[in-house]
Amino acid sequence: YHQCKWSYFPESNVHEIAQGLRERRIPCDAIYLDIDYMDGYRCFTWHPQHFPEPKRLVQELADDGFKLVVIIDPGIKIDPTYPVYQEGLENDFFCRRADGPLMRGSVWPGACNFPDYTRPEVRAWWAGLFEGLIKDVGVKGVWTDMNEPAVFERGTFPDDVRFGYDGQPASHKKAHNIYGMQMARATTEGVARFSYPNRPFTITRSTYAGGQRYSSGWTGDNIASWEHLWLANIQCQRLSISGFSFIGSDIGGFIDTPDGELYARWVALGAFHPFFRTHSSGDHGDQEPWSFGEPFTSLARQFIELRYQLLPYMYTVFWQYSTQGTPMLRPLTFLDQNDPETYLRMAEFALGDHLLVCPITQAGADGRWMYLPKGQWYYYWTDELKAGGAEVWATADLTRIPLFIKAGAVVPMQPVMQYVGEKPVTELTLHVYYTGSPVESVLYDDGGEGYAYQQGQQTVRRFTVVGDAGSLTLSQQIEGEYQPS
Repeated sequence: YHQCKWSYFPESNVHEIAQGLRERRIPCDAIYLDIDYMDGYRCFTWHPQHFPEPKRLVQELADDGFKLVVIIDPGIKIDPTYPVYQEGLENDFFCRRADGPLMRGSVWPGACNFPDYTRPEVRAWWAGLFEGLIKDVGVKGVWTDMNEPAVFERGTFPDDVRFGYDGQPASHKKAHNIYGMQMARATTEGVARFSYPNRPFTITRSTYAGGQRYSSGWTGDNIASWEHLWLANIQCQRLSISGFSFIGSDIGGFIDTPDGELYARWVALGAFHPFFRTHSSGDHGDQEPWSFGEPFTSLARQFIELRYQLLPYMYTVFWQYSTQGTPMLRPLTFLDQNDPETYLRMAEFALGDHLLVCPITQAGADGRWMYLPKGQWYYYWTDELKAGGAEVWATADLTRIPLFIKAGAVVPMQPVMQYVGEKPVTELTLHVYYTGSPVESVLYDDGGEGYAYQQGQQTVRRFTVVGDAGSLTLSQQIEGEYQPS
């Protein structure tokens, strides 16, 4: 779970949020800094009053189990005293108009020029700029934003802006869709280089087909409304089957203020999305998990804790996606393409092989109708067995989200932690959902950090259950040699 806001500043506010999460025992792994951490919104700088010692801040957060993620935009402030601007100007790394002048547009720092990420030498330069943030200060992740590219005057660049386009010069008409992806590509190359031997983490607002190779993403600035909660569910499914499975939405909505019920229902859905982050515009009020009082604080904690319990299952789903290309979020028709009842349904989705989720997206609801594909399904909250191939009513007050487990599945769960790695995982609980026929379940494990898995330091366990209701045999086939330290 990640916590974000536009904006957490100064440093004391960041510590307040971190302390609030830990004191309330709400698990969280990352805190984000939006544009106000910068000096005058200049990328790769720190505000001297708000964040006078960023390296110390990063270490203090790390000591309490938090990773710091910072935002970076493409707009480089036109300022002759600003080293990033000087380098870009001297090396002719900025985009130009068709008649020669540099592309100039206003964004957060004021008048800016914009790197041409479609050129390999510009991407290499941009990647190198992350040494200070990642290697020197210790920032653990980067969030790229405003990279459609966005400018205040007209929304985006005019069509006559020229791009190098990897040696095949093109106008903005051709380059627009790949601009954000190429920024994400360059950013991830830099973060990966300076994070080594650990893996990089980046997230991008804009991308394009193939961009899933470089970054995670989210659905962009949304509104605190039931309609946008409903929309987040559909958007993430569609992005997932388009290749972009490492995806999520701004929990609670970025614009306007949700009430406690809407926030709780959104957290419940977000717990089953690959990317799980609350984000909001601060001028609409606070949106931390405790901002709405009880019972909503406890409800948010409950679903965030469930997310942490399911991390072994979730990590396996990530592995399947990264090695096999299998979508992490699967629309209902993926489960049975021979059943016409699944073709047009958008509310239900599968997370991985065995979990079926259907969020509540209406105020005041105490459950909903949903369709179960053919087969047998256990209702997670009660272990009640339901026959598929039909609509069923799933009772779900605010303490529940409609969640079914495929019969025959073995679902691994770990103890609740306040952050990943808080303590060693010495045992997993295997939840066995009996059926009369064998169903394979997979559990993947590796070191979690670094690249040793590429040299074989990984383990795949394949579980099957056979027997009857009175006597079960759980067997596993183990591939690989990874042993947790």
